Amino acid sequence: MYPQSSSPTADHADPFTSAGGPRRYVYNDNDSDNVDPYGRRDTYASDSSNNGLNDTERYYDHNSNYDPYAQPDTDSDVDIYAQRYPPASSESLGPSRMGVSDSNATAWAEYAGPPGAREAYPAWSAERQIPLSKEEIEDIFLDLTQKFGFQRDSMRNMFDFLMQLLDSRASRMSPNQALLTLHADYIGGEHANYRKWYFAAQLDLDDAVGHVQNPGLQRLNRRAGARSSNEKSLATAMERWRQAMNNMSQYDRLRQIALYLLCWGEAAQVRFVPECLCFIFKCADDYYRSPECQNKVEPVSEGLYLKSVIKPLYRFIRDQGYEVVDGRFVRRERDHADIIGYDDINQLFWYPEGIARIILADKTRLVDLPPPHRFMKFHSIDWNRAFFKTYYEKRSFGHLLVNFNRIWVIHISLYWFYTAFNSPKVYQISLPLNKVYNSPALSWSVTALGGAVATIIMIAATLAEFSYIPTTWNNTSHLSRRLLFLFITLGLTCGPTFYIAIAENNSDGTTSSLALILGIVQFFISVVATLLFATMPSGRMFGDRVAGKSRKYLASQTFTASYPGLHTKARLGSMALWALVFGCKATESYFFLTLSFRDPIAVMVGMKIQGCSDRYFGSSLCTNQAAFTLAIMYVMDLVLFFLDTFLWYIIWNTVFSIARSFLLGLSIWTPWKDIYTRLPKRIYAKLLATRDMEVKYKPKVLVSQIWNAIIISMYREHLLSIEHVQKLLYHQVDSGHDGKRSLRAPPFFISQSDKGFKGEFFPSGSEAERRISFFAQSLTTAVPEPLPVDAMPAFTVLTPHYSEKILLSLREIIREEDQNTRVTLLEYLKQLHPVEWDNFVKDTKILAEESAMFNGTSPFGTDEKGQSKMDDLPFYCIGFKSAAPEFTLRTRIWASLRAQTLYRTVSGMMNYAKAIKLLYRVENPEVVQQFGGNTDKLERELERMARRKFKFVVSMQRYSKFNKEEHENAEFLLRAYPDLQIAYLDEESPRKEGGESRLFSALIDGHSEFIPETGRRRPNFRIELPGNPILGDGKSDNQNHAIIFYRGEYLQLIDANQDNYLEECLKIRNILGEFEEYSVSTQSPYAQYGHKEFKKSPVAIVGAREYIFSENIGILGDLAAGKEQTFGTLSARAWAWIGGKLHYGHPDFLNALYMNTRGGVSKAQKGLHLNEDIYAGMNAFGRGGRIKHTEYYQCGKGRDLGFGTILNFQTKIGTGMGEQMLSREYYYMGTQLPVDRFLTFYYGHPGFHINNMLVILAVQCFIVTMVFLGTLNSSILVCQYSSAGTVLPGMDGCYNLTPVFDWIHRCIISIFLVFMIAFLPLFIQELVERGTGRAIIRLGKQFMSLSPIFEVFSTQIYTHSIISNLTFGGARYIATGRGFATTRISFSILFSRFAGPSIYLGMRTLISLLYVTLALWTPYLIYFWFSILALCVAPFLFNPHQFAFADFVIDYREFLRWMSRGNSRSHNNSWIGYCRLSRTMITGYKKKKLGLPSDKMSGDVPRAGWRAVIFSEVIFPIVMAVLFTIAYIFVKSFPDSTGKLPPNPLIRIAIIALGPIVWNAAVLLLQFIISIFLGPMMDPTFPKFGSVMASTAHFLGVVGMLGFFEFLWFLEAWNASHAVLGIIAVIAIQRAVHKVLIAVFLSREFKHDETNRAWWTGRWYGRGLGSHVMSQPAREFIVKIIELSLWSSDLLIGHFLLFMLTPPILFPYADRLHAMLLFWLRPSKQIRAPLYSLKQKKQRRWIIIKYGTIYVIVVVVFTALIVLPAAFRNRIHFNCTLCNNL
Repeated sequence: MYPQSSSPTADHADPFTSAGGPRRYVYNDNDSDNVDPYGRRDTYASDSSNNGLNDTERYYDHNSNYDPYAQPDTDSDVDIYAQRYPPASSESLGPSRMGVSDSNATAWAEYAGPPGAREAYPAWSAERQIPLSKEEIEDIFLDLTQKFGFQRDSMRNMFDFLMQLLDSRASRMSPNQALLTLHADYIGGEHANYRKWYFAAQLDLDDAVGHVQNPGLQRLNRRAGARSSNEKSLATAMERWRQAMNNMSQYDRLRQIALYLLCWGEAAQVRFVPECLCFIFKCADDYYRSPECQNKVEPVSEGLYLKSVIKPLYRFIRDQGYEVVDGRFVRRERDHADIIGYDDINQLFWYPEGIARIILADKTRLVDLPPPHRFMKFHSIDWNRAFFKTYYEKRSFGHLLVNFNRIWVIHISLYWFYTAFNSPKVYQISLPLNKVYNSPALSWSVTALGGAVATIIMIAATLAEFSYIPTTWNNTSHLSRRLLFLFITLGLTCGPTFYIAIAENNSDGTTSSLALILGIVQFFISVVATLLFATMPSGRMFGDRVAGKSRKYLASQTFTASYPGLHTKARLGSMALWALVFGCKATESYFFLTLSFRDPIAVMVGMKIQGCSDRYFGSSLCTNQAAFTLAIMYVMDLVLFFLDTFLWYIIWNTVFSIARSFLLGLSIWTPWKDIYTRLPKRIYAKLLATRDMEVKYKPKVLVSQIWNAIIISMYREHLLSIEHVQKLLYHQVDSGHDGKRSLRAPPFFISQSDKGFKGEFFPSGSEAERRISFFAQSLTTAVPEPLPVDAMPAFTVLTPHYSEKILLSLREIIREEDQNTRVTLLEYLKQLHPVEWDNFVKDTKILAEESAMFNGTSPFGTDEKGQSKMDDLPFYCIGFKSAAPEFTLRTRIWASLRAQTLYRTVSGMMNYAKAIKLLYRVENPEVVQQFGGNTDKLERELERMARRKFKFVVSMQRYSKFNKEEHENAEFLLRAYPDLQIAYLDEESPRKEGGESRLFSALIDGHSEFIPETGRRRPNFRIELPGNPILGDGKSDNQNHAIIFYRGEYLQLIDANQDNYLEECLKIRNILGEFEEYSVSTQSPYAQYGHKEFKKSPVAIVGAREYIFSENIGILGDLAAGKEQTFGTLSARAWAWIGGKLHYGHPDFLNALYMNTRGGVSKAQKGLHLNEDIYAGMNAFGRGGRIKHTEYYQCGKGRDLGFGTILNFQTKIGTGMGEQMLSREYYYMGTQLPVDRFLTFYYGHPGFHINNMLVILAVQCFIVTMVFLGTLNSSILVCQYSSAGTVLPGMDGCYNLTPVFDWIHRCIISIFLVFMIAFLPLFIQELVERGTGRAIIRLGKQFMSLSPIFEVFSTQIYTHSIISNLTFGGARYIATGRGFATTRISFSILFSRFAGPSIYLGMRTLISLLYVTLALWTPYLIYFWFSILALCVAPFLFNPHQFAFADFVIDYREFLRWMSRGNSRSHNNSWIGYCRLSRTMITGYKKKKLGLPSDKMSGDVPRAGWRAVIFSEVIFPIVMAVLFTIAYIFVKSFPDSTGKLPPNPLIRIAIIALGPIVWNAAVLLLQFIISIFLGPMMDPTFPKFGSVMASTAHFLGVVGMLGFFEFLWFLEAWNASHAVLGIIAVIAIQRAVHKVLIAVFLSREFKHDETNRAWWTGRWYGRGLGSHVMSQPAREFIVKIIELSLWSSDLLIGHFLLFMLTPPILFPYADRLHAMLLFWLRPSKQIRAPLYSLKQKKQRRWIIIKYGTIYVIVVVVFTALIVLPAAFRNRIHFNCTLCNNL
């Protein structure tokens, strides 16, 4: 059933495997494998060791300048390494004691395989003059393991790791050089992290921190006198280091690397703290070189290193985030500011002061011990006293101020300069006799205040920075100095203004020259100050942390500010880009925004409203209405000022990127026919390593093999049919003479010049066309030259896997998920890939016929002519006819390769092995000849090469916990791809009761044998971990536990939803060439230190393009793909060039050695590092690694396809961005990068999200502005002009507001442009890569499918997720859905998911917009109606089959039930549950849990801090309420037509706003009394009692709310616009009241919802409330008041939404049309309606009739309440005196 691996393959890698074991195959063929691949002997001997490998005399020569510790151990402490342990093995090579299980000791009994075995590491073989033989290296590892107590399996793993690394390096340079460069990369070279740390932490000062600080320790300072002062300088220290490194023997070098790797290999979580690891290594190295270690004979026990060094550190890290409760780990309720995270731990080791804090249990400092003795004391270090926070990640918006202060300075100051200059009316001086005087001095001076604004921003930023940095050591002195300087600047920039203002006011209309000169001087000082603050990184002011020469800044320079330099062209490009962006922005903003604002300012500054008064405030409020409006308009203009920059940034970035693509030759405008006709030449020139081949064959022969392999691989993936393949292959034809055969090129290459042939080679618009054209296009760019296969570096692909689908089961494919899906997965996939399904079916039929011939019977029955198409029907439906597993499996695989499964990823990535074999075979024809006709041996030789150069590790965290089905699928993967390696966590029960269970990292592959007892495979390596490794969000921990199993020099990190193709894999050698490590100089990196080859900053990450393979799955898939295209490709191209790309996305290649010595491939603190991969990029960037982007290589990647899943993904990105704002990486980049690179970083990463926040803010500001203008427009007489510009007659006492309305129109255009510009990059990208037609069609399709609505909505989702994250936290990894979006989600679920993020906001804004429309109609508002409606209805618009009539009514029923359940019995999915959940963000849960322990999940959100809440939950709502109330009061302060003033508006609004709340309180009080008395009797007998009480109260609540609204409607005498304004004010007030009540008065929430049920039933006892039973009713009373109001408003909002969605339902075929827009399927192809049984149909019909009627009644009632009074308002008159006074 499973394809068995065809050839018995040797596990080449494991020299420790036994000879008798089942996994060693002996090749007895006598071919010589010993040919030196380069044919040259390398005479480069090791530098100074005279090739004396074990030259121990030299090595322990204590006077050499490398070993400064000649002192014997004077320490009296008992040291744990010295205690006698029985030796680990009786003879060192015998069977080891395998720790726990002795059963598997036999497998590793003997080391080296039999002598005839193939070399496991071919490049490291005796005849290549290797400095140390494999056996000697083995001895080093054994020795270290016995001296330090490393685990045996870890040693075997690291030995193999190092040997493969040496093999990989030595295959392209001499073995000596390989070892040298490796040592330089790990330990001592220019770019080795260890060397950088050694000097940053000042360990070179006598190599012991303690002596510098502790003069009492003179015993070791014997050489101190001889040392002259200049020797302490850094340069000489570095020179000494270089000499020491240069004089080391190769043996020592290898020992150091081995020790480092052994420390690293077992370090678990400590791998995330690289400098801590450096410290451990240094102590271990010092110890090893001390006499007491050398003289020790007995080995220490296995696992000692883990127990005494790693475990204490691991425990400290774990206990920061978790506590143990009843033997289970429970998340502590701490936010990042209270957790000492990985970064804090790491930074302790950056500074000598930090290392000095490390204290032993007996209170002595570790540094006071001589270096050789420190390692022995690691077990007694008290880590709790050493670590502290080095940066507080507090949740606040202050981070935006600190990190991006330059952005605020640039914009706000420029805005001030512009606007102050253009508002002369504001500061004109009024003289007697109504004259005014514009003073030039004052004009200069007020404009100059822009500098003061900049200074104030800087002061605020500096003060905020004080609160994020602990005030220890040396890091606040520069802050205090900066603060002092800023205050002086503030004085200079704003002081003169006071003098000038006073002088000018007293000067009766003439300017003194002193004032003028002072004003001008002040202005220029301001400009200089602003420019300084706008360009200078704040980290470089006073105490330069970036380039300062002082030693105290060295560490932060090394680890946070070693930005790799750009070459001159790129730096100029970067400067030019920002000069253009800000140049255009400054010009455009001045003319478009500021000058158009000049006239509104002029008319509104002096405007005083006449003839209005109010009972309380008199005329003081209402006369100044124009001034309030103007203030809001200023804010509005400022927000637009910010948006402009982003607009220009997008335009210019796109321009630069396109220019770049033309330079790279990537554009479609390079003639097409050219691309294909030259393709064979390009394959030969660029993909094949032709330089080193002796050309025995014509290029054509070589190219034909490559091309045919590509085409056949596409045929195998069912992308091409046989007919197509025939036209695309190279064929052998008889050339006619001498019977020779020649190759005929496929017509495809020839016919491109003929336009006639174009479409026949592959189905048009198909996947095959896309892949072939990308392949052809990508080869037009310049690519690095490849090395021969046997010289290429080895690399590993690493994929983390949690619970993603491995292979789809038959059931998942041909059965619908649930009622709402309407389609089986297979049907859906067949509609998406019709061509591929046809090819698959043809293939299957051929296969079935063949198998029938073998078995004798035909599955098609009789073979007559009469055999009809009917017989083939099963094939076309489900792809198989007989249910034999081999047929069903094919269908499962076909479907899995088109969904997002792990199988797709694995089969895609395994193309690397195919590509390597293919290239090896094509480039070395002699290999083929050598094996003659023996294809098996040839295949084995090719597989050996593929295995040597490429590994694929899947980190299956849950493998040992898989269920049966998952396990079978994983097993299927291993059988299909025996070389696939799976790393997983293996758990072992604790040795003693109540202990912790032990966890292991284990590795298996397809060659591992089965253990008979368990049926599982026996792991190749099994390495114990200090504890559970999953401490963070999971993904990075998962990568980290498997990282020790990677091999080779480079890593490609792939997600479990990606894909790869053979033709892309062929480019692997070119891609790895981007790391610029192919041609290493033959100099020793130590001999000529400054040698320029070793000076260049290393390439850390090479990015690649992603192709979103879900782009043709309808509108949402297309949008997701478009986002990726612009973001991952268009922008990345420009960023990488100007040095702003930070590792985004996952086909990226990493320089594994570089990343792993600097903290791994991702960061892992829970919550903070949610988008883990970005931190890897920022980390590499700050430490001096370059990040490149390649254009010629791409991987496939799946993206979420449903509306909900896309928004989950956006929420994840948004919250992740919120967390990044808090992170120290942003702090370092924001405060240390030079200005152009800072801007690139800002606009590329956080700027996008901040821009989204500002867009939403702009919309809200705009609506408020419009409401205020509306009040003016509706209450006062606005001047109207004739065409000649004169005021029309009859306009006495009118107010001139025309300029303001013009300004409004400009604002709307501005906001509209900002939204639309989002589509520009995609359009241009399509234009360049696929041509004009495709671009217009794609954009057209998007607009037809309402994508702008989606854009508006997703902007709000981004905004909401960031803001709520910065306020409350609660970021967690949302597993992004991988399913298809055909499922209809019910109304109540969508409502509860999106009400908080956008529907409430949308509804509030909608009512304000309604008022604006009534009071101030202008056609420009239509656009706003669209975007605000989008916020409310987008979730429903993109819901499949939203407009199917029956489902709509059933939704309504579900909505009503959702609103009302959960009161007598607890219910998961109910309104009350949703309401409590959204409340707990603010209140948090009770710490003392009274429910089940399982309730306290690790995902609990902590209670938000009051600082965070006070602004968003208290101040902001109150401000909004006050604003709208002022607007309402203003409208009501004018006399009506009879001339009498209306009664007091404030009292009226108070009654309408607070009335419902009081009414609810009364209803609830009454209900509480009834329940308390009746409940205990009624509840046991009538289980529905609680529900009845609840529904009565809720009904009364709704009645109260509607009653008060009608009352307002009546009081306003049916004046619509006033009533609407009243409602706006009422809503704002009620919202403020609720928020304040929740934030200020509520204690923490219970986990269970017993209190809710207790309230309704009156039974408070027996609910597990304990002592809270007295205080809870009072709390619950407040809660219930709030809940009743919220419930009523949610009911109303839900109904309004349903009303909005009703009109389309009334149209016939609405559902068809909607599905067509959503899925882009023709009606004929569309998904059929679901089939129901008769019983279901009957049930549904009854529901539709019943609830349809209810719905119609509700609609009628609602309309009646609003329309009837308005229609009959002239007939209805009530006489009530009270009403007239309200």
